[in-house]
Amino acid sequence: MTHVTRILFSLNLIGYVTSNSIIKVGALFPKVSKHRSDPEVAFQYAVYRVNHDKSLLPDTNLQHHIQYIGHDSFQAVQKVCNLIEGGVQAVFTPTDSLLATHINSICDDLDIPDIGIGRSAQEFSVNVHPSQQYINQAFLDVIRYLNWTRFGILYEKDHGILILNQFSRSTEAEVHIRQVSSGSYLSVLNEFKNNEIHNILIDTNSAGISILLKNILQQQMNEYKFHYFFTSFDLENFDLEDFKYNFVNITSFRLVDMGDVAVKEILKDIESYDRRILNENVSTYKSLKTVSIETEAALMFDSVYVFAIGLQSIYPLLQLSNLTCDEEMPWNGGLSLINYINAETPYVMMRYGKNYTGNERFYGFCVDILETISHEVGFDYILDLVPDRKYGAKDPETGQWNGMVAQLMKYKADLAVGSMTITYARESVIDFTKPFMNLGISILFKVPMTEPTRLFSFMNPLAIEIWIYVLAAYLFVSLTIYLLAKLSPMEWRSIHPCDVDHLTISNQFTISDSFWFTIGTLMQQGSDIYPRATSTRIISSIWGFFSLIIVASYTANLAAFLTVERMINPIENAEDLASQTEISYGTLDSGSTMTFFRDSMIETYKKMWRIMDNKKPMAFTSTYEDGIRRVNQGNYAFLMESTMLDYIVQRDCNLTQIGGLLDTKGYGIATPKGSPWRDKISLAILELQEKGDIQMLYDKWWKNTDETCKRISSNKQSKANALGLDSIGGVFVVLITGILVAFIVSFFEFMINFRRQAKLMRITHCNCKNHNQISYPPAKDSQTRTDLAYLPPPRSLWVEMLEELRFAFWCTNKRQRPELNSCCTQCQN
Repeated sequence: MTHVTRILFSLNLIGYVTSNSIIKVGALFPKVSKHRSDPEVAFQYAVYRVNHDKSLLPDTNLQHHIQYIGHDSFQAVQKVCNLIEGGVQAVFTPTDSLLATHINSICDDLDIPDIGIGRSAQEFSVNVHPSQQYINQAFLDVIRYLNWTRFGILYEKDHGILILNQFSRSTEAEVHIRQVSSGSYLSVLNEFKNNEIHNILIDTNSAGISILLKNILQQQMNEYKFHYFFTSFDLENFDLEDFKYNFVNITSFRLVDMGDVAVKEILKDIESYDRRILNENVSTYKSLKTVSIETEAALMFDSVYVFAIGLQSIYPLLQLSNLTCDEEMPWNGGLSLINYINAETPYVMMRYGKNYTGNERFYGFCVDILETISHEVGFDYILDLVPDRKYGAKDPETGQWNGMVAQLMKYKADLAVGSMTITYARESVIDFTKPFMNLGISILFKVPMTEPTRLFSFMNPLAIEIWIYVLAAYLFVSLTIYLLAKLSPMEWRSIHPCDVDHLTISNQFTISDSFWFTIGTLMQQGSDIYPRATSTRIISSIWGFFSLIIVASYTANLAAFLTVERMINPIENAEDLASQTEISYGTLDSGSTMTFFRDSMIETYKKMWRIMDNKKPMAFTSTYEDGIRRVNQGNYAFLMESTMLDYIVQRDCNLTQIGGLLDTKGYGIATPKGSPWRDKISLAILELQEKGDIQMLYDKWWKNTDETCKRISSNKQSKANALGLDSIGGVFVVLITGILVAFIVSFFEFMINFRRQAKLMRITHCNCKNHNQISYPPAKDSQTRTDLAYLPPPRSLWVEMLEELRFAFWCTNKRQRPELNSCCTQCQN
């Protein structure tokens, strides 16, 4: 028995800012000598139509920028860069697969949506053309249906839409494959005719179909026994008059339903728009005045609407930016926009357009489940929206319910379907079926920012206080070794042990050597000084052990700090969120999540509810999209149910889930109290769960790999990154600083030594072994002096330094260093 059931849905509508904004979009079209191509006209008209459809983008206008290209890939790249530097936020690419690859590489580097209408889909692009995999399967199904056991394939390189390798392996028929061009159609057709191959699959460029049709007529292959299967979606645009009277079979697909009233209206509107814009005569519109439209033009029209619907979901939180091909700095909002273009929310969605009426307006996960259950149980249904767009919550002051719950209580609907949570309060006034999905509350938050890299990042493995303690320990141990060495007799040694008459002892641990010994131990290098006394050996051993632990700990943490990006995450769970005041948080108004916090007896959740209630209505949102927008704006956490959160996180690279589930619950289909449909639907749900049908629907809407978020840095926290100068540049700063300090100290050492030597030279006698007497200038008393050598005037500091540098650059192992301003050198000459 069939029963018509009225079912309510709650859709999450989107809130927008009130300011009008301009979003620039760019497009590339081939050069046309006389007038604009059909895809170009369709593109401009689609932009015009979107701007006048205020239900789609009420406060935003699209502004198109067009560039014309040929077959030169370099020129195409230059044109794309011109569009990007002009501020476009999306690029609509041509059908040429080679050019599309080059264009996609530019858009990929800059994270700009690349929306294509070609046959081959590129990575990080949105392609509205049916995928080759599905096209292959569709043609195979037709061939199996026609029971072709022997057929030929004519394909044109770089223009066919079939994947021939997969196609030939998927059929058991005898297949003859020939590659053709416009000049070889006739010969191949003649070969097929002689071999009595009457079934022919034609996978060629649409531009050559007219020539091919003429060649078929020339070969008289237009008889009833021949069957041609064209892969072109535009076959009806060609002249097939000569093929109507010989009973030849011709089969092809088309993507546009020309019998649809809405399509006819759009074609008529395009013609009026183009004539009004260009003010041209009627002859200009040959392709658009016919009863059909080329596939490329139709796909271009659809691609603009695909972009607009994706933009609707993310704008105005989208941050526009000026990009350039030279800097290759990606657009921060690009990946999120791409993912929103590829998907909308999964539970219940609505199609917009005049040609969608009744139940056709709705689609999504819950709609698919409802359709499957209706077949299992046996009922028809009418879908409608709940007037206030709410699920249903009880007002604690008035005790009145709103949303879908109120509609069921008043028996204005038979079922309520959506992401509606089964709760005790709702169950007390309405009935629920068995849950078709289990979930919980979680926290949606913006992806934490990467911690900025500092020049002295190599110091991060140890806290600043540890560095201070290590420096203090180094000074303390160095001074302790110096004092213990002075006190211990074992550290004193005679300088000349054979000279008994002049006994001189020294201690190897001078103040400078003590510091040198300690730093050598800390750096794991050692030194030429070693302790002899037990006391100094004890402290040296302890210092060595201390150095081993410090160095090992530093080395262990260094790799993690320098090679793995660290995220600044201000919250980790609900407790962190409740204990701070900088980050606001909230949930959906009149939803089960709000009720959970309001009625919770857990202290953390009670505290969170008090804060949200005090900030009412700012803490609550009317739609999920409004909450997502606030999260993207930053400094806001949105509490929502995990299944919806999973869907959003997979499609928005800027969002993430914080912590685990705060509770566990389920989604169910609601009915009025005492409804006879509850038990029947519950049994159907259990059966669908056991067969895995619900899981397959979940995978269809949640885990479609073509729609999931493409995160560039998804593995950065688990993979090592190449170290840049911004990470370890501080080490080079320390090295350069040390070199400069060493040069400065060396200069002062040289200067001090120069002055000391100069002073000694003035009071030292010069004794020469090979000369008994040297004539010297007379002294002040006019007497000849024979016992003292004449000391020449000392050279300046800079002259001596240059002499030392010359010696350092030119000396060899066989040459001895000259004494500083030595008079003995003159004596020996």
